[in-house]
Amino acid sequence: MRILITGGLGYIGYTLIEQLTVLNIPGAEIVIYDNLSRNEFSFLNANHLSGAHIRFVKGDLLDNHKLQKEVQKADVVIHLAAMVTTPFEDKFFHHFDQVNHWGTANLVSAVEDSDVKHFIYLSSISVFGNNDQQVDENTLVNPDSSYGISKYQAEKHVQRLVNKIPTHIIRSGNVYGYNPAIRLDAVINRFMYEAQFEGRVRINGDGSQYRGFISVVELSKIITSLVQNPNYNSGTHLAVTKSLSINDVLESLLKIYPDTEFIHSNENMRMKSIKVAVPSAIIKDFNIENINLEKELIDFKQFFIQ
Repeated sequence: MRILITGGLGYIGYTLIEQLTVLNIPGAEIVIYDNLSRNEFSFLNANHLSGAHIRFVKGDLLDNHKLQKEVQKADVVIHLAAMVTTPFEDKFFHHFDQVNHWGTANLVSAVEDSDVKHFIYLSSISVFGNNDQQVDENTLVNPDSSYGISKYQAEKHVQRLVNKIPTHIIRSGNVYGYNPAIRLDAVINRFMYEAQFEGRVRINGDGSQYRGFISVVELSKIITSLVQNPNYNSGTHLAVTKSLSINDVLESLLKIYPDTEFIHSNENMRMKSIKVAVPSAIIKDFNIENINLEKELIDFKQFFIQ
């Protein structure tokens, strides 16, 4: 089995590939397709995976020739590559649209012209937009950001594959947890870093806004479970284990860093919020354990220099 992972050198890719290599799938080869836009090279130094059949290809989603060449050789495609949300995302609509939307369109077209047998796309709960009502698998989408719009436009291209091959669209919550390719712009990761090294945490708004969360380990387990169970329900799934307000996260953080100072920005501004019904169906179906956040943060802290 040849598994092509776009964006495989990123944060989620690091843990996912670690888990895939442990499965010891007979004849498995993992091909990482990544344009190095984050200048993230941690996985290329992953000596603990020596002996695994892993190949790296530097390539862009918008490079049709190179992309098609690699897709033609693949049995399974896991599409992680994306331009992710930033504090100033609405200034970069074109970039989100080009990479997340049209890059995915290129990939889907290449898959349609190939013998790929299984496609997994990592989307985001941002496609629901700001929502005062609790969302679940049946909630209609209403993206209201450049990132959310681009991810939903990408989903529409991926939907073309659902009736052709096993296809899974995973709408993930905010991802957190440590690995060497960690993203420090993810909210829980940033809070941990600031509490550990600065003694103060910066909060946008009053902290009452809700977010859906899932650890990088839990999300990777879902994807590896799908690789092992390609005939699991094709279509769209929510990957969220925790629905918490920012203040809920801070409460857990304070138990670990009791002397942390909190600094609010725009405290009177109403922030975007989304509550998610948990656990989502795929979490239950694959028996993904929802570990207590405080315990996870204690384990997270052990990776920092003390």
